[in-house]
Amino acid sequence: MSAHTFWAHITESGDRQTVKDHLEATANLCSAFAGAFGAADLGYLVGLAHDIGKYSFEFQRRLLANGPRVDHSTAGAKKALDASSYPGAAAAVAGHHGGLPDLTGAEETTLSSRLAKERNGQLPDYSPWSCEIRLPAAEPPSFFGKDSFADAFFTRMLYSCLVDADYLDTENFMNGPQPRGNSEPLNSLRDKLFSQIRPWLENRDETTLNGRRSAILRACVQAGEDSTPLRTLTVPTGGGKTIASLAYALCHGAKFGKRRVIYVIPYTSIIEQTADEFRKWLGDDAVLEHHSGVDYTVEEGQSADPNQLRKALATENWDAPVIVTTSVQFFESLYASRSSRCRKLHNIVNSVVIFDEAQMLPLSYLRPCVAAIAQLVQRYGVSAVLCTATQPDLGHLFSEFVPSLSLSEIAPMTKSLYAAFRRTTLVRLGVMNAAALAERLNGHPQALCVVGTRRQAQDVYSLLDADSAFHLSTLMPPIQRRAVLAKIRTRLKDGLPCRVVSTSLIECGVDVDFPVVYRAEAGLDSILQSAGRCNREGCRPAGESFVYIFQPEDGVPSIFQPQRDAYRAVADAFPDVAIPEAIAAYFRCLRNNAGPSAQDKLGILSAFAQGMDGHLMPFRTVAERFHLIDSSTKTIYLPVDSCGLALSERLRAGERSRSLFRQLAAYSVNVYPQHFHSLYESGALDLLDEDAAILTDLSRYHPNTGLSLQGDCGMALFI
Repeated sequence: MSAHTFWAHITESGDRQTVKDHLEATANLCSAFAGAFGAADLGYLVGLAHDIGKYSFEFQRRLLANGPRVDHSTAGAKKALDASSYPGAAAAVAGHHGGLPDLTGAEETTLSSRLAKERNGQLPDYSPWSCEIRLPAAEPPSFFGKDSFADAFFTRMLYSCLVDADYLDTENFMNGPQPRGNSEPLNSLRDKLFSQIRPWLENRDETTLNGRRSAILRACVQAGEDSTPLRTLTVPTGGGKTIASLAYALCHGAKFGKRRVIYVIPYTSIIEQTADEFRKWLGDDAVLEHHSGVDYTVEEGQSADPNQLRKALATENWDAPVIVTTSVQFFESLYASRSSRCRKLHNIVNSVVIFDEAQMLPLSYLRPCVAAIAQLVQRYGVSAVLCTATQPDLGHLFSEFVPSLSLSEIAPMTKSLYAAFRRTTLVRLGVMNAAALAERLNGHPQALCVVGTRRQAQDVYSLLDADSAFHLSTLMPPIQRRAVLAKIRTRLKDGLPCRVVSTSLIECGVDVDFPVVYRAEAGLDSILQSAGRCNREGCRPAGESFVYIFQPEDGVPSIFQPQRDAYRAVADAFPDVAIPEAIAAYFRCLRNNAGPSAQDKLGILSAFAQGMDGHLMPFRTVAERFHLIDSSTKTIYLPVDSCGLALSERLRAGERSRSLFRQLAAYSVNVYPQHFHSLYESGALDLLDEDAAILTDLSRYHPNTGLSLQGDCGMALFI
């Protein structure tokens, strides 16, 4: 026992926690978390080792007398490596504050450089640790050294356990017990759902649409009793896949002891609708909505109800029974290195994960995304479901990453139901210029036209009958788009003339119903999404509800040409491109034309096997580059009403709160750098920083079309 007391934390009131108490509490928590995937011993080791460096008098001076900053994590990294011979354990400990480091490289932040400092005696003397702590031996996982990607994935999971355990024990000591967690088990949520949907399950009249939806729902309930961990759920548009997939997840989760359900969705507009549905069925407390458009934080000086605070805390580590989140949040976290982003990862273990609109997995990151899902299924107790009306046929990729598993369909009879759910007839047209297209649109009382670029949208819109024309694009801030959509829905409902031209943003979960749709050539999945806005409620015969697919006179942006070419190939080969066989052929064609390298454009998977930029096991390097959505755009805030103006003034005054930015999001548009710089140089912007500005020249804004850009490159932005 050391003659000196070493402290880990001191509260504002002066209470003190010893290093020994903190290490042991963190070790116990970390061991419990890692035990969920068979790594309790390693979890205990890294938890016990992580703050050994606090047994130095230099750190004690830092804590007690505000002395200089001290490296207190490298010491524990060295001791964890000695006890386990597992570099991942050392990396987890070394990065528990600053983020998982690359294992090797020239920079001082890499694990090898930091361990060299320890060997060279460049760290403070922390030897008193051995008087109070005894580190146990721990074995690396059995697959260690056989698969570098699996090694990296395991390390990140172990790291997640450590940082969450460290945060939780520190929080508990510094702030006292917090309202964390909702322990309502999945079997209770399943029963709550079933009490409301039982009449649907009992409807066996499959001559009606509702009866067919009930057949799909029953198939999902029955499949939930099967232990198969890798599934597809292919449900035609209008088949009720949201409630059916939730029923499957809760049945399967309750049957096989899963801890939570995680719903992964590509767009926030769809997330908000889905989360609202789930709250209606399961109650608000059970559902955590986690994405950029929701804010549970409490402003300073305000009191929060316990449920709001619980949800704010749960966003940190996903300690909730039902999570609804974005593909960006999910996959970027699985490749992250920062502690704040990785805390939640261990709570994905032993979950049911539903990937809604699975066809939206980006082609350039497809292999890393599938590889991550495969790891979760193979080694972390996850049951995964790819859920969509346009199944991307990923069986061969999963077979490559998990040869022992194969995809199986939850509701195989839905293939025969596609004809029953058919609500439109697709017709191919030839080349059309803006004038010809506008003439056709003006000939319909109500019509939607979806084009591929903002320039095309503005050109067609300018030629429509002004009193009944509406325009939608990402150059309009969300608050403006919502107002326009409200007008559109009202006119559609009242039978008034309504002609809308939009970029593809209207495909992303926007609930509108037109009698006729025109769609510029694009990927087949996008075309079918647009078709979902025609005769959406099924009130008209499919033979009278046309979706016209045309070729824009000025073509498509090069970034979308592979999808357009794959669509054309399939349309030439299949008389009906809406059937499952044609959809599968489209995705095969798209991937085959692109080749394997285009499905991992940054070489993420090879980076863990061969290194990246001279770094081996490049956790930090990969995390800095893995972004599902191109982040090269810049933000412009448009103060288009009194509320937007007041928010902008708060921003100018220097406020930078998360709540303010959440509110400002309704007044923002994202533009490419060349447009941002052009607007700035013309004096139209008040620059906040190099990536954001406020529009000051409101003549550049029009309430019908949004922000005006000169020399638009024409590429639609997806937000």
